[in-house]
Amino acid sequence: MRTAFITGPAALRERMVAKAQVDLSVPESSMPPYMESFLAHLRVLIGVPFDYMVPDSRLLPDESIRFFYLDRSWTDRLVDGAVAVGKSGTREQAHHQAQAPNLQSQLDLTERTIRNIQTGKQLPTNSGPAGIITGFLLRSATVVGWPSMDVRAFSQIVPPSPGNVNDPGAAEWAANATAVQLPTLRLERLSPSVLLALFDGIPQLVWCEEPHHGIQFGVTNSGEAGIFYLDRHEASGELEPGSQSVQVPVRAANHRVIAIQQLRNQLNALHDPNLVPQTGSAALAIEMLQLPWRQRFQGAGSDRHPGSGGFVAKYSVARVIANPTLQQTVRELF
Repeated sequence: MRTAFITGPAALRERMVAKAQVDLSVPESSMPPYMESFLAHLRVLIGVPFDYMVPDSRLLPDESIRFFYLDRSWTDRLVDGAVAVGKSGTREQAHHQAQAPNLQSQLDLTERTIRNIQTGKQLPTNSGPAGIITGFLLRSATVVGWPSMDVRAFSQIVPPSPGNVNDPGAAEWAANATAVQLPTLRLERLSPSVLLALFDGIPQLVWCEEPHHGIQFGVTNSGEAGIFYLDRHEASGELEPGSQSVQVPVRAANHRVIAIQQLRNQLNALHDPNLVPQTGSAALAIEMLQLPWRQRFQGAGSDRHPGSGGFVAKYSVARVIANPTLQQTVRELF
């Protein structure tokens, strides 16, 4: 049998007389990369059971959205619970107490890179101490229908985008929107119909919109059965500024089926010089283009913005988020 390098009593003696912790300058004193990644994932709720976030299904009914703050104290205790596995004695406890500030600052940076790892893209991130994290849970059929929907949050209210990308103010609008966009820390479907989003900061505006890939055709539902409208498009595919929508003819036998030939004749009868001439299926396809719909959540909300490809919901973005008193209380806590 191989002789032990050190006996039990000698190992205990070495442990009791050794330094309380590894010096901070020693590489072994810092946490290994796999541990850093695991703890950072916990701070953005990756691996946390859904029942811990929504303990009762009545808190998130069908076709609902719930905005929230992420309790930093709760996530810190979550990290402490994971780290506690390695704190089996006073020496490990002392080492953890000495390394706690470094651990905290490192996780503040690493949690902001999780989405970069997931997407494989270099997305904008903040630096410095971790700030307030907000987010929302959305349970809706739209999550099933558009699993790749685009979600963005902004620290300021961004006006609706120009209807024409060739508009002189379109580039300036895009630059201003990018400047106030909050970094997205997590955007993930927890189930086919539930979407979770986390943002680094407090949003004043959140929008969800259909994916921008591919060409979409469609009409606008007026809210009445069998009555649809079609926006007028120029030959370039852009919306015709200031134009009135065209009521779409439908078949008498089925009000959900468009009468295509009658629609083409109706467009020709307008004699609008800005419209693409109806000479075939390509021209009709241009007229049937549908901009991606954008659902905006901001302040008290407002009505539909014509020509913007979307509308503003008449709901608040978590009304408590905009409460100055609550914001100050949260800042004092952190």
